Amino acid sequence: MKRFFSFLLAALVVGHSYAQKRPNIVIIISDDHAYQAIGAYGNPYHATPNMDKLAKEGVLFQNAAVCNSLCGPSRAGLLTGKYSHKNGFKDNHSTFDGSQDSFIKQLHNAGYSTAWIGKWHLETKPQGFDYWKILPGQGIYFNPSFINMDSTREKVKGYATDIITDISTKWLDQRDTSKPFCIVIGHKATHRTWMPDTADLRAYDNVTFPLPANFYDNYEGRYAAAHQDMTIEKTMRLGYDLKMNPDTGYGKENFLSMNPAQRKAYDNYYNPIREEFDKLHLTGRALTEWKYQRYMRDYYATSLSLDRNVGRMMQYIKDKGLESNTIFIYTSDQGFYLGEHGWFDKRFMYDESFKTPLIMRYPQQIKAGAKESQLVMNIDIGPTMLQAAGVPIPKDMQGISLWNMLTKKQPLQRDAIYYHYYEFGEHQVRPHFGVRTSKYKIIRFYGDHDAWELYDLVKDKSEMHNLSDDAAYKKVFTEMQQRLLKAAVQYDDSLAIDLLKKDMLQ
Repeated sequence: MKRFFSFLLAALVVGHSYAQKRPNIVIIISDDHAYQAIGAYGNPYHATPNMDKLAKEGVLFQNAAVCNSLCGPSRAGLLTGKYSHKNGFKDNHSTFDGSQDSFIKQLHNAGYSTAWIGKWHLETKPQGFDYWKILPGQGIYFNPSFINMDSTREKVKGYATDIITDISTKWLDQRDTSKPFCIVIGHKATHRTWMPDTADLRAYDNVTFPLPANFYDNYEGRYAAAHQDMTIEKTMRLGYDLKMNPDTGYGKENFLSMNPAQRKAYDNYYNPIREEFDKLHLTGRALTEWKYQRYMRDYYATSLSLDRNVGRMMQYIKDKGLESNTIFIYTSDQGFYLGEHGWFDKRFMYDESFKTPLIMRYPQQIKAGAKESQLVMNIDIGPTMLQAAGVPIPKDMQGISLWNMLTKKQPLQRDAIYYHYYEFGEHQVRPHFGVRTSKYKIIRFYGDHDAWELYDLVKDKSEMHNLSDDAAYKKVFTEMQQRLLKAAVQYDDSLAIDLLKKDMLQ
């Protein structure tokens, strides 16, 4: 009997030790944060010192992409490790089936404490979490409401980005410290309508942002690009987006939620701008470029609080002595247009939208200051965390683990990444799917307009010249069509397979 209890005690000690050695996981996922707005990716405007520090301490993924560049579908892809046609959440009008498997559920079943805090945007209650507290829908920036686990709603005073971090650190303080943890922190920033914290309102007033080289893109040879509704010129609203008439029409709740001090700070800042604007009577390109400058100042000012709160979480982990055994990830639910092609928003498979920031730090295993150029995806995050935790990866997950690439320098068995966007509504972006290699990108638009696009990414990084009808690229076009079909078959995308097979019969 003494031997038995000695053995049992030893097993418990070993088990406890193993639980402590498994890495903790912090995943911060922002909303619409463009990779080209981050210093580590080459941005010069000093908006992300903490993210830049994270990149110096870990690995910067230079070619990370999303499976579907839209808020909810991207999050569903990250959670499940599957493309939209497999997890069922194809657009923001869908409802996520929370009963399906996710990497969070796998970690939870393996003994992890799990939490999701902040923006969720999957139109259902989170499942597989010990704790969650989420924004309803998109949420608002000032004094937002949160949905609690008992379905009650609670209005919290303050600025959303700060509040989400406060709730996150509170949960971490109260967690079961005998278990490793995985927390996903979902920020609203930098989503439209780019409302900075009051302390950051004037941060970029003295900066004049140069227009992107293709700001006045004429969309020649690109039907879908020519027929969208997401231009700064025509689509961006002076009131809703740029705060020139904030109390009327769509989006007024963003201002009505403010307390008197917050509203006073906003009025003191925007009223003089509004008065000056009214005197200018701008039209044509002068008006469009004025809108661009306001957009950029609000966008970058909003990102400052986001970066500060990434820094707060980094400092919290360090102060608690957890840094060496915590995988710390920063990413966004997709990229975003900062005037490229004359646009804001996302959706298209062009790189500004398709690519997303992804930074990962894990001092025990990942070399500081590394830069990774291999093609990776947001659906790879779940499988990677499972392998890091020693948890088997479910066979139906379509993402692949990056762990051996990061820790053993093994090349990925992947030479292309696949994408499929479905929604045809807001912003009028046509549904499309495609595949990207290191050199080329091919896109198949469908729905009310069937069209092909092909880009040479070495010669045409801005994706301005559609080569699908260029005789000099006929062989490349055919090879990329075949590569696209191979990817559609690999990921069992029946809609894409059917369309491609019809194309190749013609």
